[in-house]
Amino acid sequence: MKIAVQVSACALVALVSTAAAEVPIADFARPPEVYDASISPDGKTIVAKVPVDGQIDLIFMDASDLSRKVLRPRERDDIDGFWWAAPDRLIYNEGLHIGGEDRPVGTGELYTVKGDGTGTTILYGMRAGGPSVASHIARVEKEAGTGTFIASIPGDPNHALIATAGWNGPQHAQDTLGAFPELFRIDLRDGTKNRVGSSPMRNAYFLADHKGNVRFAYGNDNDFKERVWYRGADGGDWKLVYEEGKSDEKLWPLMFDRTGDNVYTACSGGGHGAGVCRWNVATQKQTLLWAAKDTDSFELVPTFDELDAFAIRSYPGRVAVSLIDKNAPEAKLLVELMKQFPGEDVRLTSTSADGKRVLALVEADTDPGVLYYYNAETKKSIPIFQKRSWIHPAQMASVEPIELKSRDGLALHGYLTHPLGKETAKQQPLVVYVHGGPYFQRDSWTFDPTAQLLASRGYTVLQVNFRGSGGYGREFELAGYREWGGKMQDDVTDATRWAIAQGTADSQRICIYGVSYGGYAALEGAVKEPDLYKCAIGDAGVYDLRLMYSRGATQQTLFGENFLKTVLGENADELYDRSPIAHLDKLKASVMLIVGGADNRVPPVHGENLHNALEQRHIAHEWLYERTEGHGFYDPKHVEEMYTKLLAFLDRNIGAGRSASVAGTR
Repeated sequence: MKIAVQVSACALVALVSTAAAEVPIADFARPPEVYDASISPDGKTIVAKVPVDGQIDLIFMDASDLSRKVLRPRERDDIDGFWWAAPDRLIYNEGLHIGGEDRPVGTGELYTVKGDGTGTTILYGMRAGGPSVASHIARVEKEAGTGTFIASIPGDPNHALIATAGWNGPQHAQDTLGAFPELFRIDLRDGTKNRVGSSPMRNAYFLADHKGNVRFAYGNDNDFKERVWYRGADGGDWKLVYEEGKSDEKLWPLMFDRTGDNVYTACSGGGHGAGVCRWNVATQKQTLLWAAKDTDSFELVPTFDELDAFAIRSYPGRVAVSLIDKNAPEAKLLVELMKQFPGEDVRLTSTSADGKRVLALVEADTDPGVLYYYNAETKKSIPIFQKRSWIHPAQMASVEPIELKSRDGLALHGYLTHPLGKETAKQQPLVVYVHGGPYFQRDSWTFDPTAQLLASRGYTVLQVNFRGSGGYGREFELAGYREWGGKMQDDVTDATRWAIAQGTADSQRICIYGVSYGGYAALEGAVKEPDLYKCAIGDAGVYDLRLMYSRGATQQTLFGENFLKTVLGENADELYDRSPIAHLDKLKASVMLIVGGADNRVPPVHGENLHNALEQRHIAHEWLYERTEGHGFYDPKHVEEMYTKLLAFLDRNIGAGRSASVAGTR
């Protein structure tokens, strides 16, 4: 299967460019040109989620000639997610247009549109309903709640499966307890619904079989324990088949296989870190199919018709691909594409049901990504989207996976991004860049605009997946519970000292920086290790752990409150002692605080209180406040301003290459 790849002359020049000109800060601040894309099951339409004039739209492309049509959400909302509900019909939802990394905030509504981009109809939500032309015509009614797409129904182009969670009413109150979702078969033409069941647990996710029957309900219940419920194809009673803490073998449903007799599950891996098993619906026993020692971050790659899986993608350091069926036509295509793009990650993101039309995303640590459209009839792949066309991979810095041991012997993984041309240089100024979350999140071998910006200005960047991070198994995650300011922080410290011991970092030129939890870790690192960091930069950070129980979105539901109790603990004195604001007398590092006034995840009071406390102590610090931004800056102009001030702050404190003359100044 030989595939020709067509690339324009201009694109080819850009890819091999080695121009020495410094990449403008604005290039790292711009959002990507495309977020996601998918081809319809009938292969006629390519749909992409793209930013246009400050709003996120859907672009519909005719697969035959790539002509385009734009669908713009109403009232300046943003497109949030979209799914093919039938061969030629899409379901999508919208979000409120607010700034920040957590945008958009979903409205709970579900919309449908034809594959050619026409005939938009609201199926469910607050803005549904309206006058009908005749009383005998069924129409959707206005409902206050959140709708969730579950699955299409094979062989039925007019219906799909959804779940709804109402915002009021005794049975489904979206109050502090959370909701028991209702399950429906919804008509894609007019929004009428037929109930097919309800969830046995609050806040559940669902998995349907290939005949349109909802068979699994699963998730974290209000006590924050994982539970999985199963029922037969006839829609009988739910049976609890997995409960965390009461079973030695994990069972987490992923997808049914082609026969419908087995379910691919995330399992315990037979003593390894994680695994993929086949769970037989008749015997309800699991058989190990694949296991990994160092990661539980993986995904199944579906066949063209989405009735089975042919490969597993996992993320120990760089992306690894394990083939389940080496002889599958999908596997042969993937292998051929991987040969075309050596050293890059090739992902089959979407295919037509017959496999004749394929979208493949090619990306790497230095490459933000190019989306290729493959036509089996012409055997050619053409680039239809570049995520960041203005970024030239040859000007970007390579990202090196690393592994080290914590002080208590735990294996830690992470990444080093070296400035271009200084891959082996020693005693470099270092920025420790801590990811947010902290749970369920991790750093990965991918293009990171912030890390690349820092490297482009001469800074080596260290990222570490400290205990509690996602992707390394449940035990690794649990090891981070109640360790804010404790072992989680020690892991970051140990990684920093590892970089010094390796000779990579100049011990006198190290700063720590992060967003959200990373902002907390930056300031906590500065007060806990006052002689290690010359400066600390907190962006949307938590600086007083006690406020987590009284301010912000997390504590407003029982699930969120129990989550906080589980991961933080409840002792107010201990929480304060593990807060950066409690130990400013130990602070030696220079401080920069970045705050969004519209942040509802970590309210600005965290930054404001720390800002005021520093001023009361006459501690000079950098203060950047943007009233309209949320949890992490979003507007490109604000991001560029933030990046500019951040780089100037780093240069004043630890210098870098061209700015070494100011290294160490305060």
